[in-house]
Amino acid sequence: MPDDDVAPQTLNLPAFLRAFTQIAEAAQQLLQQAAGDDDGPSVADVLREHLGADPRRLPVVREEIIPLREVDADVALEVVVAAHGGGRLVGVGGGEQRMHQSFSELVDRAAQFHHFPVGAVDYTRTATGPDSVRRVVAFGLHLFAVDGEPVAVLQRTSSPRFGQTAAIEVMCAREETTLALLAEVREAMLTHSVLRGQVVAFTGDPYSPGNAGVTFLRRAAVPACDVILPPGTLDRVAGQVLGVARHREALRRAGQHLKRGVLLYGPPGTGKTHTVRHLVGAADGTTVVVLSGGTLRFVGLAAETARAMQPAIVVLEDCDLIAEDRSFHGEPQPLLFEVLDAMDGLAADADVAFVLTTNRADLLERALAQRPGRVDLAVEVPLPDDGARRRLFRLYARSLPFTPEALDAAADATAGTIASFVKEAIRRAVLRAAEQDHALTDADLRASVAELTADAESITRTLLGFAPGLEPML
Repeated sequence: MPDDDVAPQTLNLPAFLRAFTQIAEAAQQLLQQAAGDDDGPSVADVLREHLGADPRRLPVVREEIIPLREVDADVALEVVVAAHGGGRLVGVGGGEQRMHQSFSELVDRAAQFHHFPVGAVDYTRTATGPDSVRRVVAFGLHLFAVDGEPVAVLQRTSSPRFGQTAAIEVMCAREETTLALLAEVREAMLTHSVLRGQVVAFTGDPYSPGNAGVTFLRRAAVPACDVILPPGTLDRVAGQVLGVARHREALRRAGQHLKRGVLLYGPPGTGKTHTVRHLVGAADGTTVVVLSGGTLRFVGLAAETARAMQPAIVVLEDCDLIAEDRSFHGEPQPLLFEVLDAMDGLAADADVAFVLTTNRADLLERALAQRPGRVDLAVEVPLPDDGARRRLFRLYARSLPFTPEALDAAADATAGTIASFVKEAIRRAVLRAAEQDHALTDADLRASVAELTADAESITRTLLGFAPGLEPML
C-alpha cells in the first residue's frame, strides 16, 4: 500500500527538458560517429578555416526572402559572388535537424558535438518563365571574400513542412561588410529579377496564407483586329494604358503623373478579359501581375512588385467579387479598399497601370467615389450590337467557306449574344458537317444557329451569354 504521508514529487519541467536535450544530442553524436560522419570536417571547422576566427564569436545577420523572390535571391547571390572573384559553395549534412536551426545554432552544435558535417549542396528546381526552370540552392553555404574580408552566407529556400522561411544569413567579422553585401544582393535581385518583363499570377501558399507564390503565364499576342468593341473604345483604353508608357519621358519632363487606373465594366463575356489580353500582348517587355478572386488579397505585394519592376501593369479581374468581401482579413473595410489603398500608395511618377475589370460597376461606384483619383478612365464594354456581331461571325469563320450573306443572317438572328455564343455556333456548324460527312455549307450554319436559339436550348443560351429578355430573330 502507498504511504499517504509521502507528498507527491513535482516535475521540474525545465530541468527535465535540458537533460533530455543533452541525452538526445549525445545519442546523435554517437550515431554520427558510428555512421562515419566524424571522419570529415564539420561546418564549424570549415568556417573557422575560411573566416580565420572562431565562428561562434561572429555575428550573423539574417534577411528573409518572400517566396516569389527566392529565385531572384539565388540569381543575385551567383552574380554577387562572381563579382567578388568567386568562391566555394558547400553543403550541410545532418538531415532534418538542420532545418530547425539558425546559422548560429548550426555552428554552435557543429563545434560542440561535431554535428552538421560538410556534405552535398541541396538544390530545388524552380520555374523562371513559362518554359524555363532554374536549379536553385535549397540549402548551401557560400564562402567568398568581399574586398578582402572573408564572409559566409547560408542560403535556404522556404520549407513549409519545417516551418522554415526562405532567407540568407551572413556571417562576417565586420558589420559594415555585412550590410554592404546585403545591399548589393538586394540591388542584384532587382536588376536581374526573373520577374522583370514577365506575365505572372500570384498564387496562395496553402501552408502560409500570408505568403504568395508565383505562376508564369504566356504572353499571348492578340491583334487589335481581333478585339471586337464599339468604335474608338479600344483606342481610348490602349491610349491610357500603353500610350502613357510610350511617352513616359515626355510626361515626366512636363511634371505629369504616370500612375494610372482604367476600369473596364460591362456584362459577363463582352470582351473585357480579351481586351486585357490584347493590352498585355502589346506591352512587350512590361512586367504584368494578374490577380483575380482570392489572390486579390496580394494586391499590396503586386503593387510593390510593379513599382520595383516598372514599367508594369497590374490586372485586377472581377473586382466586384471583393467589393463587400471581408473574409480574407476580418477587418471593417472591404478588401476593395485595400486595392484602392495599394493604388494610392505608389508615387505619381511610377510607370504602373492598374487595369480593373468588373461585371457590376454599381458595386464599385461607391468605393471609387470615396477614393477619387484612383481610376482615370472608366470604359463600358457592352453587349455586341449588330455590327459587332457581324465582325464576330467573320472573325471566327474567317477560314471557313461561309458566304457573307449567311454570316450576316446568323448575326441578325442572334441579337443579345456575346462572343462565346458566336464561337459555339461556328463550332457546331463544323461538327454537323463532319457528322453528316459532307462539305461545310451555309445550311450547316443556319441549322447550328437554329439549334442554339431553339426553346430547348434556353439553358445553353444563358451559359453562352444570351441576354435575358431578347428573343432570337428566326
